[in-house]
Amino acid sequence: MATQSPFSFLDGLFERIAAGPQPPAWLVHELQHRLVLFLNHVLMQEREAMERLARQRGRVARVQWRVYSMALQVTPAGLLDLAPQGAASDLRLEVSETSPLSLARGALRGDKPTIRIEGDVQLAGEINWLVDHVRWDVEEDLARVIGDAPARAVAGVAGRVAGALRRFVGGRMAPGLDGTSDRPTS
Repeated sequence: MATQSPFSFLDGLFERIAAGPQPPAWLVHELQHRLVLFLNHVLMQEREAMERLARQRGRVARVQWRVYSMALQVTPAGLLDLAPQGAASDLRLEVSETSPLSLARGALRGDKPTIRIEGDVQLAGEINWLVDHVRWDVEEDLARVIGDAPARAVAGVAGRVAGALRRFVGGRMAPGLDGTSDRPTS
């Protein structure tokens, strides 16, 4: 008899919520706009990232997960903006994993999700470089608000909590609980 994760009900819950009423278009647009502002904030802290993106100016990448999608256009400054409605995509990135719980578990383990890629190879390469090399410096941003010492303390606590959460999730991920097995297939 297979053991089931105590959190398996969350997958079904998310499915029911996603199938329910959809948020209004203005809310989706506003959330996407806020995400673009955050991504640009992170990009502006890494000069090389902006230089690499600037070489791809005008290109459009569409990111898709389930029924949700967002089209991003690279600006001449090497930043991102929401692409105009109906803009043709040069690159399409589709997250293959449909379960938000599985995505969260993978993220906690530090895994990248499986992504189906179609389109411009150079733009895909630059985006892959960004994913591999650009990180948000939370401590630096927090230090601007509360000062260096408190920011360092908060970041230390957050790091310990994240590590404990990773160990907890890793300890709960026995073979078969997430639908996979450690046994090699032949």
